[in-house]
Amino acid sequence: MNILILGATGRVGSQIVTYALHDRHHVTVLARTPEKIQINNKNLSILQGNVLNKDDIVRAMRGIDVVISALNTDGTTTLTESMPLIIEAMENEGIQRIITIGTAGILQSRTTPNLLRYQSSESKRKSVRAAKEHHKVYDMLKQSTLEWTIVCPTYLPDGESIGKYRVDRNFFPEGGVEISVPDTAEFTFSQIKSSDYIKSRVGIAY
Repeated sequence: MNILILGATGRVGSQIVTYALHDRHHVTVLARTPEKIQINNKNLSILQGNVLNKDDIVRAMRGIDVVISALNTDGTTTLTESMPLIIEAMENEGIQRIITIGTAGILQSRTTPNLLRYQSSESKRKSVRAAKEHHKVYDMLKQSTLEWTIVCPTYLPDGESIGKYRVDRNFFPEGGVEISVPDTAEFTFSQIKSSDYIKSRVGIAY
């Protein structure tokens, strides 16, 4: 497949790039600072550009089959400003499938099921800023025509790939605390071949 990976210089995104190249897919990444990508591979195309620039997004989408976004909030509004551009470019280009990394805060609360976790007593986070950003993205994807999946981890230590973890549709696995970066990347990447969680959020934890 031709896969576009956004946020490819981040912890999870860079691991997804590695998995995708290992599986011999063609990978395109859009990066503000391409030199951060220390991989030489004939199947890797690195475009210099910014996810907040509509022309850069449109250029990156050409010939793409599936989009994986590992963009994070990083104390900015990049996530919520880029998603409308990503959705519009995908719809115009006829690309259906997008898999994004969210946060466990936007899963349904088990204690108060009509609320999201970050809105309920289930959330231990002091700041809900990142969760609010991810919530806006979730709403945008719901209103789009795309086949989206949002992978929702909580605490993400670098750690090793264990390869065994629990996932739950729209909820966080009970008693889950963490999931490593490599396992989150592995599950996210695996969704390109799966239709199990289309138009769903997925909680993931050990």
